[in-house]
Amino acid sequence: MDSLPTVLLKPGEADRVVAGHPWIYGNEILRVTRPPADGELVQVKDHRQRFLGVGFFNSKSKIHVRVLSPERVEINQAFFEERLRAALALRQKYLPQATSFRVANAESDFLSGLIADKYEDVLVLQISSLGMEKRKQPIVAALQKILSPRAILERSDAASRKFEGLETANGMLAGALERSAAILECADASALSSTRHVASSESGDVSPRSKIFVNLNGLKFETDLAGGHKTGLYLDQQVNYQAVSQFARGAQVLDCFSFVGGFGLHAARAGAAHVHFLDQSAEAIEAAKRNAAANGLAGQCSFETVNVFDWLKAGTAVRPHEKIIPRFDLIVLDPPSFTRSRAAVPDALRGYKEIHLRALKLLKPGGALATFCCSHHVNAGLFQDTLLSAAYDTRKILRRVAIYSQSPDHPVIPMIPETEYLKGFAFELVR
Repeated sequence: MDSLPTVLLKPGEADRVVAGHPWIYGNEILRVTRPPADGELVQVKDHRQRFLGVGFFNSKSKIHVRVLSPERVEINQAFFEERLRAALALRQKYLPQATSFRVANAESDFLSGLIADKYEDVLVLQISSLGMEKRKQPIVAALQKILSPRAILERSDAASRKFEGLETANGMLAGALERSAAILECADASALSSTRHVASSESGDVSPRSKIFVNLNGLKFETDLAGGHKTGLYLDQQVNYQAVSQFARGAQVLDCFSFVGGFGLHAARAGAAHVHFLDQSAEAIEAAKRNAAANGLAGQCSFETVNVFDWLKAGTAVRPHEKIIPRFDLIVLDPPSFTRSRAAVPDALRGYKEIHLRALKLLKPGGALATFCCSHHVNAGLFQDTLLSAAYDTRKILRRVAIYSQSPDHPVIPMIPETEYLKGFAFELVR
């Protein structure tokens, strides 16, 4: 281990690493004892030569070192097995009934650059760092040994890969998505080219675009593992889907930015009188319809492909001296991230305020508003302040009745602020 290249940090730059943050930027490095190859394991020391840990080096990235361990360890299959078993134990502790969940969540499981999602008996891998890319084989072997999946599919198509000097790498890494009762094959495999291309990988052939049914809280959701969002589905709201449904019994529900129906279908199962789904993606709305039918809930649901901002604006437009008649007992706002950078935060806040202004006008007194923000750059306090500003402008009084975060398979490490991104609240409209 002493033969590893040594990265020495500038004075004052070691504190964050000692506290547990794994990223070391190029401008924090004092010197390197010998030039490491990109993707090579290095040891990190402070300017006084005190050992801090080992990690992967990449000169092409702003993050020059991703620390993996505060101890001198070899990064091999045994290392990945140990880390993945620890991550799996955490999920089994806090999500004991879940059959689909995130197995490894990069930094928050001390595996910077590695995400692994479990969709029933299939795993989807997403790699975003060069060091992990070079160790794909032992990672796959560790996952096979621990979870024995039917297949492992790679979806390493995140834009962040380009900052590591990596190309897109999608394909089948192990096993196969063979046709079965649980899998829905696309009638036209060429439709894949209209979304995302799945290229061949080291292990050979790639399955045609496939969809499987994923179980979340006892509801079935059709999931496209080859071409869907992220690794196929958003798993970070799994606990919140169930939690928000407590407000739905007997309610008229509006599910905004509904995607494939997570919140709305949980509300319908909980006894909602009716749920109206809004999303601008026709593909997502069609999937939500199929999910409603698959779960025997179609009779309680209606669907609309529309820009949610436009729909809310039209629904709250009145002539002079007319009043808006509130129509909903529960409104869910779960939009995509409005900002990818700090510079765009002011515009994002205007967008958040706008949808809350409109939604509050459509909410009945005594009704509940469940609202979420998935941008890391907008913290919970700022998000709540924006919502309360909208309440002030509409002369509404709110009572906060719940606080939400990401599901426990997306752990939050407070010393790594980037691990906390999803925040939400439920407010009851007092008057």
